[in-house]
Amino acid sequence: MTSDDMGQMIYLVVLLAAVGSWVFVQNRQSLGKTAQQLAIWALIFLGVIAAYGLWSDIRSTVAPQQAVMSDGGQISVPRSRDGHYYLTLQINEQPVNFLVDTGASEMVLNAESAARVGIETEDLAYLGRAMTANGEVRTARIKLDSVGLGGIVDRNVSAWVNEGALEQSLLGMGYLQRFSGLEIRNNELLLTR
Repeated sequence: MTSDDMGQMIYLVVLLAAVGSWVFVQNRQSLGKTAQQLAIWALIFLGVIAAYGLWSDIRSTVAPQQAVMSDGGQISVPRSRDGHYYLTLQINEQPVNFLVDTGASEMVLNAESAARVGIETEDLAYLGRAMTANGEVRTARIKLDSVGLGGIVDRNVSAWVNEGALEQSLLGMGYLQRFSGLEIRNNELLLTR
């Protein structure tokens, strides 16, 4: 500790003693209530310090986000609070949120996402059929100009548009098989290219 640090420490101790003495003298009639209020303020102060120190952990729990680690071409996807994994892909340079579904055979866009990336859903030929938890739905095969995830961009990617009511676009094995590794570890989905 340098002499400047020692001087600042002494100054803070004297200042704290002066303020503490003033508070004590002003509130000597109701010391119990004053001590209670000081304890409450001390707990609030400690809570703010703890929240600030733990913010990165709290943020990753409340709003998990995908992270791209460019060194090994690995993408880390934290598990959401609902137990699923979600990825945001750049489809034709537009962000689209997907539910990672290893039970789905292909990438499936709902009508809203398809329209957002520039696909005219009214003009599609819904000739395919898919079995879902809600029964059979009609699907239309499409080609996406570009699908981006982090620094990885794939061109001319096959996908399907679901004609039925699909709340969330699905990222199935047709796209996930483009990765050399798919692993779930410590509540994270790790994709390696």
